[in-house]
Amino acid sequence: MKRIVYLSFYFKPDLCAGSFRNSPLAIELAKQTLDKNVVLDVYTTLPNRYSTFDVGAQEYEEVDNLRIHRIALPAHKSGMLDQVFAFWHFYNSVWKLNQSKNIDLVFASSSRLFTAYLGYKLAKKCKAPLYLDIRDIFVDTMNDVFKSKLVKILILPLLKTIEAKTFNYAKHINLISGGFKEYFHRFKSPKYSYFSNGIDEEFISSNRPIELGGVSNTYKLIVYAGNIGEGQGLHRIIPQAAQLLGNEFKFLIIGDGGAKKQLQAEIKNRGLTNVILNNPVSRDELQSYYDKSDYLFLHLNDYPAFRKVLPSKIFELATFNKPIIAGVAGFSAEFINKEVSNSFVFDPCDAIPLAEYLKNSKLNSNIDRHEFVDKFRRSKINKAMAESIVSYL
Repeated sequence: MKRIVYLSFYFKPDLCAGSFRNSPLAIELAKQTLDKNVVLDVYTTLPNRYSTFDVGAQEYEEVDNLRIHRIALPAHKSGMLDQVFAFWHFYNSVWKLNQSKNIDLVFASSSRLFTAYLGYKLAKKCKAPLYLDIRDIFVDTMNDVFKSKLVKILILPLLKTIEAKTFNYAKHINLISGGFKEYFHRFKSPKYSYFSNGIDEEFISSNRPIELGGVSNTYKLIVYAGNIGEGQGLHRIIPQAAQLLGNEFKFLIIGDGGAKKQLQAEIKNRGLTNVILNNPVSRDELQSYYDKSDYLFLHLNDYPAFRKVLPSKIFELATFNKPIIAGVAGFSAEFINKEVSNSFVFDPCDAIPLAEYLKNSKLNSNIDRHEFVDKFRRSKINKAMAESIVSYL
């Protein structure tokens, strides 16, 4: 009996890109290995992405050859130290559970490097191949976001050492964004692939013609749903744009995260009444909000590291026949301009072109993104990626 260890800090029913990517991929991988005398052990966490979204899940599930181990974490509110302690707990728990077990292949999907590092430690211990799925360049992001000298002098060199050990050991690295390619040229050992995020079936089934007018004839509704963190930089764009636009437009922000208080403070300081903040909701409920919108919104903060990324939110939003407005740069901007019709891309954190576009644009009743949907179905991408993973057994 062969054994694959699958590491993902987030997994269903949690609400985040890591969960949406890894839950169906693990199921597809289990399906492809069912008749190969292989057990797939998924190590993940009980839902913890947002303190304001609490949903039950079993600590252990087993279906055919798929075994899901969900580790309970200490309560946290998305702060940096909270996340460090949470991951340390996850790391130690997974290590103890695998201390005396053999492993034939380790797969790790990682955005913050340390899930990848855990995969490296487990694979090295068992002399097993390591297949990494890299969703973010953590060292690059840390270098941009944190300005502290302590981070630059002490923490970043340590992270670069961990990064080099991990990436150079891997047999295969999948890069979720083509924008990561240049950064990874320094790591010569692994083979590379570029399986991107994709579109989930529940969003494909909801794809329907645009309903002009949204929820009101008196204002246009702009909907954002997702994380409210430093990486999204909503506090640097939403209040400014809302003030320029006035009450002819309303922003509905659905989510939670480490920068939510900054956003709330900006809204309060400006006395805005056209920005509404809601807590995270289930994906079914989220679709109804998208249906009621006039525009769908996406934004990344103005950091050089974010010019390399390709947000999973693009694939979700593009399944709805609504205009998309995106404050992104670099690879994301190129991708949207090339692949997503009826979209408007503006420079991150620049509210003036965003406001001008919204004031002057007319809603389009003939949006058709069927080609995009067919090209980026997650099921199609997962099938090919699972075949790639199995080849290393």
